[in-house]
Amino acid sequence: MKFKSVLVVSLALVLVLAACAPAATEVAEPQPTATPMPEPTEEPEPELLDIVDTAVADGRFTTLVAAVEAAGLVDALKGDDPLTVFAPTDDAFAALPEGTVEALLADIPTLTGILLYHVVDGKVTAEQVVELTQAMTLQGQYLDIQVMDGKVMIDNAEVIITDIETSNGIIHVIDAVVLPESRDIVDIAVEDGRFTTLVAALQAAGLVEALQGEEPLTVFAPTDDAFAALPAGTVEALLADIPALTDILLYHVVEGKVMAADVIELNTALTLQGQYLDIQIMDGKVMIDNAEVIITDIEASNGVIHVIDAVVLPETRDIVDVAVEDGRFTTLVAALQAAGLVEALQGEDPLTVFAPTDDAFAALPEGTVEALLADIPALTDVLLYHVVEGKVMAADVVELSSATTLLGQDISISLMDGKVMLNESQVIITDIETSNGVIHVIDAVLLPQ
Repeated sequence: MKFKSVLVVSLALVLVLAACAPAATEVAEPQPTATPMPEPTEEPEPELLDIVDTAVADGRFTTLVAAVEAAGLVDALKGDDPLTVFAPTDDAFAALPEGTVEALLADIPTLTGILLYHVVDGKVTAEQVVELTQAMTLQGQYLDIQVMDGKVMIDNAEVIITDIETSNGIIHVIDAVVLPESRDIVDIAVEDGRFTTLVAALQAAGLVEALQGEEPLTVFAPTDDAFAALPAGTVEALLADIPALTDILLYHVVEGKVMAADVIELNTALTLQGQYLDIQIMDGKVMIDNAEVIITDIEASNGVIHVIDAVVLPETRDIVDVAVEDGRFTTLVAALQAAGLVEALQGEDPLTVFAPTDDAFAALPEGTVEALLADIPALTDVLLYHVVEGKVMAADVVELSSATTLLGQDISISLMDGKVMLNESQVIITDIETSNGVIHVIDAVLLPQ
């Protein structure tokens, strides 16, 4: 009985201890630590080389590189200013006639000209190239550009690889060496065969050397047919009158190299003769005075030739002759005669006359003209107040705010509602050229202070 009691007590004690013991915690197995993935890094783009170093590294331009070094053009092609190079391959140089490369390496000026003929200022991508018809080279002549049967042609060379980027520009690879024109204006005219009369006239006038100089010129060249269309005996008479012939020939020549794309942007062009050619587009035709331009952009080593279908003639009448023959200036002419100023307006020194019409004189208060004709000093002052020294064309007049007359007083010049005003007088006709200046017609008489 005693044993049983002890057993019961023991069991109860065990149960109590079990109830009071803390709950067992489950030990988690260690988990492997995740290693963070490295951030992806961008591959740095290779640094671009300049034009020369790119050509050297390429390996297909050994002859071109040797030529550039021989011509002393390495630094020019390594500069900061962007350039576009149409680069002939070694095969392109090898296709030249035997001995050509060696001859060029011995003639540095010619070699330099050829190399610079392959280089265009600025960075011109292939996409931009195909939008052009020409590109001015560093040599000074234009490359012709055209797309033929899906091929891009630079002169006679095909572009075979495009848009090789460099640090200072871009390279387009071509399959032939392109050569600039080496013949001057006279050489081309002689060899062409359509300008025998023009060449004979240049020789007679002693102008051959002038058209063979280094300074660029633009010649509007009449064909033999154009000379033949002149009245019978005209050519023979001109060949016997060298001053007149010289004037006519120089009237066909403009300073500088003016390509067709630039010509059509002009209204006039100053000739070496001193007068202006009128330029206009009529029914899609480009007209130089009364002659049509029928062929454009024949490049020469010293300029460009545009072919015209008629001989253009400079004005041979002086200011007074033009005023007399016009018929709208009878009062002005009578006043000039009365004041003894006719010879002054027929001299060789160029003048600009703002010429009032007969209607302008008639608008003066009654008796004014008669009073002036009776007061020669006052009349002379009025007339000289209409004359400016030099040949001032309309395009130049509108850039002025005043002009000093031969009287010594200034006339004011202003633009009002698109009208050119001289004091209170409006210019109604401009640029009537004469052999010794220009006439602008005004609608009121200018009176000095």
